[in-house]
Amino acid sequence: MKRLSLNRMLAVFIKEFQQMMRDRLTFAMAVGVPIIQLVLFGYAINTDPKGLPTVVVSADAGPMSRGVLAAMQNTGYYRIDHVLTSEKDAEALVETGQAQFMVVIPSDFSHRLVRGEKPALLVSADATDPSASGNAIAALSSLVPMAIAHDLPASLHGLAIGAPAFEVRIHRRYNPEGLSRYNIVPGLVGTILTMTMVMLTSLAMTRERERGTMENLLATPVRPAEVMVGKILPYVVMGYIQLAVILIAAFTLFEVPMVGSIPLLLVLIGVFIVANLGVGFTFSTVAKNQLQAMQMTFFFFLPSMLLSGFMFPFRAMPEWAQAVGEILPLTHFLRIVRGILLKGNTVDQLWPELWPMLVFLLVAGVVALKRYRQTLD
Repeated sequence: MKRLSLNRMLAVFIKEFQQMMRDRLTFAMAVGVPIIQLVLFGYAINTDPKGLPTVVVSADAGPMSRGVLAAMQNTGYYRIDHVLTSEKDAEALVETGQAQFMVVIPSDFSHRLVRGEKPALLVSADATDPSASGNAIAALSSLVPMAIAHDLPASLHGLAIGAPAFEVRIHRRYNPEGLSRYNIVPGLVGTILTMTMVMLTSLAMTRERERGTMENLLATPVRPAEVMVGKILPYVVMGYIQLAVILIAAFTLFEVPMVGSIPLLLVLIGVFIVANLGVGFTFSTVAKNQLQAMQMTFFFFLPSMLLSGFMFPFRAMPEWAQAVGEILPLTHFLRIVRGILLKGNTVDQLWPELWPMLVFLLVAGVVALKRYRQTLD
C-alpha cells in the first residue's frame, strides 16, 4: 500500500485549480452569486415598507381633517399621492395596485369632532400582502391622540386627553383575516414556473449537445424557429400541468379564494410560461454543459425571487431595486395572479402588468432565436 504523497496531491490540486480557472462561467458564478446575495440582502431587502401610496377621499376641508392626514404622513408609512372626491375612482386605484391605502373622510368630520360625537374615519388597505400593510395599520393606533391635539380649541382640549375623539375603522380588503397563505400560495405559481421552465429548457438543448444528438437535429431540414417552438411546446404543457396541481392544492388545502376569471388566468399564464422558456432556451445556447445551464438558471432565479415581491414587500425596496424588479417577468406575474384570484381584476386592469411581460417575451424570443442561429454557424 502506497503512502500518501504531498507531491501527488499537490499535482492534482494544481490540475483541478487550472481546470476550474479555465471554466470562466463557473468561476464567475462562484464569485458573483455571493456578491449578489450580499447586495440584495444588505441593501434591497426590507420588511418594514414606508411611504406607501395612499389615496384620500375627503369632503371635509376643515383643519381637523387636515390634521389627521398630516399625522398619517408623519408616521412615515403613508404617502398621499391622490386626493379625490369620488370614492369609486379611489377604489379603482386600490384594485389596480396603484394605491395601498384609501382614506375616506366624511363631510361632517370636523363638525362632529368639535361637538364630541366621535366621527368615524375609514381606512381601506390592500391586504393581499399582509406584511406590506401590517406595520402601517398598526401605526394607526397612535394616530387618534396625536392627530388633533394642536387643532382643538383650548376649551376642547379634554377631547385630546380623554376618550378617543374619533374612531378609525380599518377595512382589510381582499384578505380580511390577514392570512399569509393568501399571498404566498398564488405567488408560488410564479416562482415554481420560473424555476422549472427556465431550468428544464436550458437543460434540454445542452443535453443534446453533450450526447451528440444535436448534429442529427442540425442535419434535418428543420428551421431554427421550428426547432425552438418544437422544443418549447412540451414544456408549455408541463407548465399547465404544474399550474393545475398548484391551483387544486390552493383551493382544496389552503382555501385560497378564486374571485376572478380562471380562463383569463390560464391565458396570461401562457404568456409568462413562454417568456421563461425563452430565457431557458437562451441559456442553453450559451452553456457548454448542463452544470453551466443550472448555474445560469440559479443566477436568474435568485434575483427574480428576491426582487419580485414574493418573499419581501416590493414597495419596501429602494428605487434601484424596484427598477430591476420591474424588468423581471415574475414581478408582473405575481401582481396578475394575485389580482385575478384575490381581487377579481379584469384584463383592462391588468394591462399595465401584461405589456411588460409581452415586451420581455419578445426580447427573450428574439435573443434566443439569434443565439440559436449562431450555434448553427
